Amino acid sequence: VQLQASGGGEVQAGGSLRLSCVASGTVFIINTMGWYRQAPGKQRELVALISSGDRINYADSVKSRFTISRDNAKNTVDLQMNSLKLEDTAVYYCNAVISTRLSQVYNYWGQGTQVTVSS
Repeated sequence: VQLQASGGGEVQAGGSLRLSCVASGTVFIINTMGWYRQAPGKQRELVALISSGDRINYADSVKSRFTISRDNAKNTVDLQMNSLKLEDTAVYYCNAVISTRLSQVYNYWGQGTQVTVSS
């Protein structure tokens, strides 16, 4: 299974970006999909998660500004980021927790996409 993320870039504060991630390969069940980020000198942190039943969790810092969504038929997860702030600058990583037919559970990461918010 591979996760391919896209949509990063540079935007001015207050602007918007949309990140997309697609899971490819032998996918049986995708449990949760989500986005994490890592700023320079900081630990990777959760941004948003969405379960297979569309239960959603957001980091407090992005609530009301970011929206996560997924398309189960296409194995994709998107992150719409509005009202971006300087502190949102980070490398954003797509994540998926996937179950196999033998009920094994694996955690996958995408390659990371840079989001830079400038003043």
